[in-house]
Amino acid sequence: MEGSILNNLGFDPVYLLIALAVLTLVLLVVTVMCLINMRKLYRRYDIFMRGRDAETMENLIIEQMNDIIDLKSQDRFNKDSIRTANKNSRAAFQKIGIVKYNAFKGMGGNLSFALALLDYTNTGFVLNSVHSREGCYLYLKDVERGETEVLLGAEEKEALEQALGYREKKPTQES
Repeated sequence: MEGSILNNLGFDPVYLLIALAVLTLVLLVVTVMCLINMRKLYRRYDIFMRGRDAETMENLIIEQMNDIIDLKSQDRFNKDSIRTANKNSRAAFQKIGIVKYNAFKGMGGNLSFALALLDYTNTGFVLNSVHSREGCYLYLKDVERGETEVLLGAEEKEALEQALGYREKKPTQES
């Protein structure tokens, strides 16, 4: 054994055998893991293909494609509906301010009120309802971009400022 290749390596051949044993063990573990994964994949494939042949698979794929086309069409319709709803909501009143007050001293309850309704461009109106013993009177003042051409009363101005977001709404006090 003096002339063998293992003696000419310059290190103990036992280390080479240990390295080969470790490599063999790692390869065995990898092989077992691959076999387990292949078995799982085969089971899934078997369940998927059970009772089907090439023709039924083609029909299944065509059916899935038609479903995708229908879903895309429905998605387009939904997006158009949302766009229309957003456009319509801009015309609706979005900002509200209300101030309840007692128009005349001596009358109980805050039966009078000023109501400001504005859209997204701060255009709308201020409605003032003055309640007295003789009746209820309504006054309507137009608002364009947050401004009015007519002078506003204190309550009307406060309601407009609430709607514009300049002022917090005061908690109502019950009489």
